[in-house]
Amino acid sequence: MGMTFVEFLHYFVNGVLKLYSPPVVFLYILIVALSPLWNRLFPPLQLRKALVVYNFACSLISLYSVVFIVAALARNWPRSLFDVQEDALVKHAFLVYYITKYVELLDTLFMVFRHRQRQISVLHVYHHASILMLSEYAYTYGNWPAISVPLGLNGIIHVFMYFYYGQCALHPGQRPAWKKSLTQLQLIQFMIGLCHMIVGYLHHGWCYYGIVYELTMITLFSNFYYRAYLQERATAKKLE
Repeated sequence: MGMTFVEFLHYFVNGVLKLYSPPVVFLYILIVALSPLWNRLFPPLQLRKALVVYNFACSLISLYSVVFIVAALARNWPRSLFDVQEDALVKHAFLVYYITKYVELLDTLFMVFRHRQRQISVLHVYHHASILMLSEYAYTYGNWPAISVPLGLNGIIHVFMYFYYGQCALHPGQRPAWKKSLTQLQLIQFMIGLCHMIVGYLHHGWCYYGIVYELTMITLFSNFYYRAYLQERATAKKLE
């Protein structure tokens, strides 16, 4: 009998591509470090059409993984919130999620090619590099419904985030007005994730690493939110 699509996808990733995140993360950081050299040697590229396709595709792929994650959580709700038993549906959802983290590294390449150096922040690089390695760990060692909670929240945010950037690329002069709300949702996502990790640590014997990671993301996103929205408003008031 032939393989199903799901079986083929697992075989292709593990048996053909043999994906492994540490060397990819090393190469990613090296590209970021060398990006100023690219800016000096090459002119910025105009990639609007590619960005439209890329961002809407990422939004749809994120939605696909979220559907499977929600389905896995719903089967044994609310026990699934802290369930650490392996689950085939979760494993497939995590595989799709894991693949998308490789694809999303193109965010940074597009910034490099377009000379958007200011957008390649510590937050941007840390988030992309860390979530790739964490998603690999989740797919390889921890395909449990409990881990679906933070990954599912992140997937939901990415559905809206890539849709937003798709809209920006499609209509360059008409940016949607809900960018600030999107950043607020990202902060809420990590706060919910932090609460989930704390409960898991206190009542279900989880390790504290998840708490530390959520705190780093809250710190970095809070700093971004302050600099992008609150500091700008405070400066404008001083100039009045």
